[in-house]
Amino acid sequence: MITPTKGISPQRALLTIGAQISMILTEPMTVSQAWGSLKAWRFQHSNDEVLPYSWFVLALDLLYALDTIHYYDGLLYRKRGN
Repeated sequence: MITPTKGISPQRALLTIGAQISMILTEPMTVSQAWGSLKAWRFQHSNDEVLPYSWFVLALDLLYALDTIHYYDGLLYRKRGN
């Protein structure tokens, strides 16, 4: 689920989706904006794999657990390296 396996394609792995979310979070945005931006990004890059909203939320949870994003005042922020 977190990494690709025999049953989960690389495009559905949570690390892949999390990386895509990190790429689109160039500025603070709401969860809805991030969802829309991610769907648009995946379409532009010919990613035909269906992405349910629940997997998007799980990828956000993973990024939060890895301390790479934070949520404040209704906005998602990507943490920058020190």
